Formats: sequence, structure tokens, C-alpha cells
Amino acid sequence: MLTVGIVGASGYTGGEALRILLRHPGVEVVQATSESNAGHFVHTIHPNFRKQSQLKFTSINELKPCEVLFLCLPHGSAMRLIGQLEGLAERIVDLSADFRLRNPADYPAWYGHPHEAPEYLERFVYGIPELHRKAISQARLITGAGCLATASILGLMPLFKHDIVARREIFIEAKVGSSAAGDTPHLSTHHPERSGSVRSFQPTGHRHTAEVVQELSIGQPPTVHFSATAIEAVRGVLATCQVFVKEGVEEKDLWKVYRSEYGDEPFVRIVKERQGIYRYPEPKILAGTNFCDIGFERDARGARLVVMAALDNLVKGAAGNGVQAMNLACGLPETAGLEFPGLHPI
Repeated sequence: MLTVGIVGASGYTGGEALRILLRHPGVEVVQATSESNAGHFVHTIHPNFRKQSQLKFTSINELKPCEVLFLCLPHGSAMRLIGQLEGLAERIVDLSADFRLRNPADYPAWYGHPHEAPEYLERFVYGIPELHRKAISQARLITGAGCLATASILGLMPLFKHDIVARREIFIEAKVGSSAAGDTPHLSTHHPERSGSVRSFQPTGHRHTAEVVQELSIGQPPTVHFSATAIEAVRGVLATCQVFVKEGVEEKDLWKVYRSEYGDEPFVRIVKERQGIYRYPEPKILAGTNFCDIGFERDARGARLVVMAALDNLVKGAAGNGVQAMNLACGLPETAGLEFPGLHPI
């Protein structure tokens, strides 16, 4: 059994990491930190753990060495603490944004501040297993990926890898539920303001743009036009991505490309039905799962291709993806602890 600790376990991402790891057949969660809840049972903050765990939150200063340490801290915290935390675990999985970008100059541009530990950026492996499986399997330091970025990258990567886009320009409109904003309340998450809303909160300049550019720079970097919209849902991401494919690319060519990349992937499903209400990816049926569903449709009037990718922002977009990467790095079955198929109806 791997001994695992979770730093910042009282938030939504930390709670989801706890939910998955407490049921993981190859893991023992030995510590979970929360500065504001130290000494309290984890089920006082995460009531779904009643009769599931008697673990208590501790302070980060009480951390003891373990085999894997998950960092579920606010953005900006992990980079300040990585020096002291690195010596406490054989492997670290950071689920914040602190080590996602390889170029230190990208942090002032996209996050508004310089990176405080730039020497670590090249040491962290970008943790989307479908893209970097070999590197993750050999990694000691792994970074999670942004939820909107994960959906967009997985949806588009086959097209760029197989060089069937006519021009390296992407238009993405990503819709996301309220849990992506974290558990700190503010006006935009206040129920009277959020309920019933479909609110564009970052039509330009979303920080996940940088991850999409970085991971799809297969050859020349693409130009990415990214917009983000908040919707009335707790969980879920739906990224609608538009590109233009080369002349002569047909439906059968698109199927071939996507099947060649994802046919054997345990957590990517190609969804394209001829009838019914679930013809395309739907975030609702992915709640609690580690799946990313991908669909596409070619515009009959021209070369425009619409790619849709859906996932649960707290699982495949955060904690579940991190556990999948941990499984690879530690030599465990990649799907261990992640087999939950979702609920329908919900």
C-alpha cells in the first residue's frame, strides 16, 4: 500500500482527491492538512465521508514523510513551499497551476506575478497521461492540468498531431460549473447572482490559453482564441472548439485520427451518435468520473470542424487526472481507484 498525504485537503479539489484515494485499492491516506480545520475530522468539512473515514486534518507543519504527496493548494502557494515539501515524499503531484507552464516568462503574462521557483519548471512533467504517459511513468514531480485546458487539449490534440488543420488557429468557447471557482465565497458565486445565469466571465485572456498553446505546439505554435463562460451547474466542463481542416479531409479521416489516438485509452471516449439526446458529449453524465468524452461534427458548408469535449472539472480536470498520473508513476494499474462509471439520471 502506498502511503499518501494530501496538502490542502479541505477544498473542493482536495476533497475530491480524498474521495478517490480513500477507496483506492493500492493506497493508504495517512495525512490530510488544512490550516483552518486542523484537529477536526475530515467529515466535518466533507460530509460524504461520514462512516468512510476517521482521519483528522493536521497542520502542514505536522506533515511526515510519505511515498506520494498531493498538493491541492491555492495558486501561488505550492511554488513557495516546494523546497520544503520536496523532501517529504518520493513523488509529488501538484494540482495547482504553479508548475504547468515550462517558460518562466509566461507566469507574469498569464498569472500576473513572477514565478518564485523557476528552477522547478523543467523538472515537473505536465500530467495529462494521454499526452505524456512515458514521461509521467518515470517522473518524480508531476503537475496537474487546468480543467478547461484538459478538455480543449484532449479534444484537439489528434488534429494537430496528424497535421490535418488548414491553419494553426483555434476558437474555443468553454463552459464551466461553479465548483471550478473553488470554495471561497464571493459575489459571483452567491446563489441569487449565480442561479439561472449563463455568464461570460473571461471572454479573452483566460490563463488556460497558455496551456493549450504549450501542449498543441507540435511544430508551429497555434493562435488560440479562448473564451470562458460560467453556467448554472456545480460540476462540468464543455469545451466547444472550432478549427478549419485541410481540403479533402473527410469524415472517415477524422474517425481514423481520433481512433488511432484514443481507441485504447481507458478514460477517453469518442461520442458521436446518430440519434437521441446524448449524441454529443454531455458534462452531466460525467459527474464524479474520470472520463473525457469527445465528439466532432464537420460543417457541410465548408472546412469548419467543431470539436466538443466534456469532463468533470474536479475529476478528469483535477484530482482524478492526478490519481491517474500517480498510478502510472508508481507502477499501479492506470485505472485503479477511477472505475466509477457515473450516474444516470442525475
